Amino acid sequence: MALSDLSLEDLEKLDLTLHEPAGLDEFWARTLSAADAHPLDVHREPVVTHLTTLRHEDLSFAGYDGHRINAWLVLPAGAEGPLPAVVEFIGYGGGRGLPQDRLTWASAGYAHLVVDTRGQGAAWGSGGATADPVGSDVSTPGFMTRGILDKDTYYYRRVFTDAVRAVRAARSLPEVRADAVCVAGASQGGAIALAAASLSPDVRAVMADVPFLSWFRRALQITAVEPYTEVVRYLGVHRDHVERVLDTLDHFDVAHLVPRATAPALISLALMDRVCPPSTVWAAYRRYGGPAELSVHPFNDHEGGQTHQWRRQLEWLSALLTAPGASA
Repeated sequence: MALSDLSLEDLEKLDLTLHEPAGLDEFWARTLSAADAHPLDVHREPVVTHLTTLRHEDLSFAGYDGHRINAWLVLPAGAEGPLPAVVEFIGYGGGRGLPQDRLTWASAGYAHLVVDTRGQGAAWGSGGATADPVGSDVSTPGFMTRGILDKDTYYYRRVFTDAVRAVRAARSLPEVRADAVCVAGASQGGAIALAAASLSPDVRAVMADVPFLSWFRRALQITAVEPYTEVVRYLGVHRDHVERVLDTLDHFDVAHLVPRATAPALISLALMDRVCPPSTVWAAYRRYGGPAELSVHPFNDHEGGQTHQWRRQLEWLSALLTAPGASA
């Protein structure tokens, strides 16, 4: 396997002059204000898993337009006092899975909220449980072109709003330290985490592994694999919709959103990544508004760092939250 994009040396020289759409802040302020009209309405139910060191709950909350979003809440058994929390978002096509699927963060002493992505959860893993009740105009198979002709109807408007609401739901839990809610995810999950950190001032830290949905305009030109090619196929048929589609995508491009983020970030890229080209991830990293560290995996494709990256995240987040001056 060869480099999928640019070398690290060439990334350092890359011109990252991107032009965000006019009214981006107003669009997201309007979107989140409309979401705030709905109470969070957090519901919790215990789940029997036969895991003696952890306890699980089936948690749901009101996301975009009040739609129910499902998540697993995983807590260390017998933990006392409010805990720092990690809100995790899922990669493209996957769902929250089974309660036993993700145990690392709670085993390390964190409250862990594993959030479904609406409408997804049937492509890999153990499944999801959250519908997307909103329909779509004509679209290609997948999620990338649903409602793509208008920023108000685009699929990721709902997903990113759900993410902000997930952070608020986590902060509302008595077991959680409201000043220590962190977000994490890989691929699509990494993009959603970056969006949540950009749109919510309450995020304490963000960990994004090989994030998707960054620098759309470049990704569509250089990526030959799914999911970006869903948009390419759509535009190959709807040739007269190019500018409308690109304008919509600009409102959800995390490379445009991340200059607004201030929480410390740990971002990774893989130099042989064919799904999320390194230059697109690099744009999110270099344009990030807060302090950001980068992990580079020179010989990996879109699997990224996997357990090696998760181990670094554990070390990085522990150091961040226990540093002098960090809230106890």
